[in-house]
Amino acid sequence: MSYEYTVLPAPLRAEKAPGAKTPTDRYALAVAAELNRMAREGWEYVRADVLPSEERSGLTGRTTIYHNLLVFRRPLAVREAPEAARPMPEYPVTASPAQRPQATPPLPEAASPLPAASAPRVEPATDAEQDAVPPAPRTPPER
Repeated sequence: MSYEYTVLPAPLRAEKAPGAKTPTDRYALAVAAELNRMAREGWEYVRADVLPSEERSGLTGRTTIYHNLLVFRRPLAVREAPEAARPMPEYPVTASPAQRPQATPPLPEAASPLPAASAPRVEPATDAEQDAVPPAPRTPPER
């Protein structure tokens, strides 16, 4: 299964809360509130990490600072296949039922083919006709 991940900074300080007397208790409530908020959005808590980050200090100096991060994940949503990848039905859903084959209607006299006996006979071209050069294209008369 594939997952997508998100990483959030852990709370830096906690608000006062009833029943939480020590700073550690208040901090634990702040972290629990963040975990519950992300769980409502479908994220599963994975772990907390402390990672270094080099940051500028003054004009030319650099300092390494450590960040507390909370890592969450959730399963990737299964995306539907694009239209082209889906198999097409053999017959469209909106197709009408099949009809019986119809008899071929008789052709009118003018469109009917010539009988074989009265058809003009085409003779094969002779060698002289095959080698003939076509006439030059016509040009309009000059004015």
